[in-house]
This record gives sequence, structure tokens and C-alpha cells, in this order.
Amino acid sequence: MEQIHIPEEWHDHGLLTFEDFCTLIHTPQRTVRDWRRRGVGPRWARFEGCGRLYIQVAEARRFVATATSTARS
Repeated sequence: MEQIHIPEEWHDHGLLTFEDFCTLIHTPQRTVRDWRRRGVGPRWARFEGCGRLYIQVAEARRFVATATSTARS
């Protein structure tokens, strides 16, 4: 399995789109949508309650750290 790397130079308050996040973690969009539907996985936001889904870089880091520590256990 390939290690997930979030560049250090990415600011924690930066935003990733849903699609960018799926690409970053090498996970199909269908799987991440299922996580969201079931209330697991990272926290998402929409601007003004509509439009594209976004995730903050800090939340992506938290999710990756949590997921990788759980996988190692």
C-alpha cells in the first residue's frame, strides 16, 4: 500500500475539493461518498449550504493520521 503524503507547505486552512481528496488518499469517490453517507470519515463543508464539497487540509491531515494509526493497530 502506498503511503499518503500531504505536503507540509499546504496551509492547514487551505481547502481541497472532494475530488482532490479522493485522489490524494487513492480512494474511489464512491467509497468516500459511502463514508459520508454513513457518517464516518472526515468532516465536509459546503459554502452557503450548496455546491461542491470541501475539506480543510487540517481535517485531511487529521483523518489520514487517524486512519493510518488505526490500520497499524
